[in-house]
Amino acid sequence: MPVSKELLEYQRVDGTLRKIEQEIASSEERKKYLQARKVMKTALDKLDALDRHAADLIRLRDELSVRIREMSKGLDEYEDIDELLEGGADVGFYKKNAQALLEKLRTVKAELAKLLGEIDSVAAEYKKLMEQGKQANKVYKENKEKAEKIEASHSGEIKEIKAKLAEIAKSIAPKVLEYYTNKRQEGIFPVVVQLNDWMCVCGVELPLLHRSELAGGNMIECEHCRRLIYKA
Repeated sequence: MPVSKELLEYQRVDGTLRKIEQEIASSEERKKYLQARKVMKTALDKLDALDRHAADLIRLRDELSVRIREMSKGLDEYEDIDELLEGGADVGFYKKNAQALLEKLRTVKAELAKLLGEIDSVAAEYKKLMEQGKQANKVYKENKEKAEKIEASHSGEIKEIKAKLAEIAKSIAPKVLEYYTNKRQEGIFPVVVQLNDWMCVCGVELPLLHRSELAGGNMIECEHCRRLIYKA
C-alpha cells in the first residue's frame, strides 16, 4: 500500500484531535467521575449478590424456625409422662427419646442463632454498600457535569478538525483509511511512521527480507508494533 501526502496530512491533523482528546480524558474531573462510576457499578453488583444471599438466609431461617416449632411440639408430648409411667410405660425409652429430641432442638437453635448472626452481618454490609454508593453517586454527578463542560469547551474546535479530516479523507484510498482508523482505535499513534536507519519508531530493525518492499513509496506493517512504515 503506497504512502501519500494526503495520508500524512490526515495523520498530522488527527494528531491535533488526539491531543484534545487526551486533554479531556486526563482531566481530574473526568478521572473522578469515571472512578465514581466504577465504585457505583461494583457496589450495585455486590448489592445484587447480597440480595440473593439474604434471600437464601431468610429461607433457611424460616426452615429452621419450622423445625424448632415441630421439635418443641414433640417435647410437649412428654408433659404427660407421669400418666404414661403410671400406665406401665418404659421409663428408659421415653427418657432416651426426650433427651435425643432435646439435643436436636439445641443443635437446631444453635444453627438458627448462627444464621441470625450472619443475617445481621449481611444487613450491616448492605447498609455500608448503600452508603458507599450514595457517596459515589454524589461525586459522579458533580464531576460528570464538570467533565462535560470541559468537553463542551472544545466542541467547536473538535467539530472543525473532524470536518477537515473528512475533507482530506476523500483523497485517501478507502482501504488505507480503514486500516489507519482501525489502528487509531487500537490506541496506536502515530500510525504511519518514517523509517529511520532501517528502524521503526518502536526500535525494531526492519528485516532485510522486507526492505525491498518499501521501494516506490510503499508502506509495510511493522511486525512488532503494527505501525505502517515508509521510506522517504
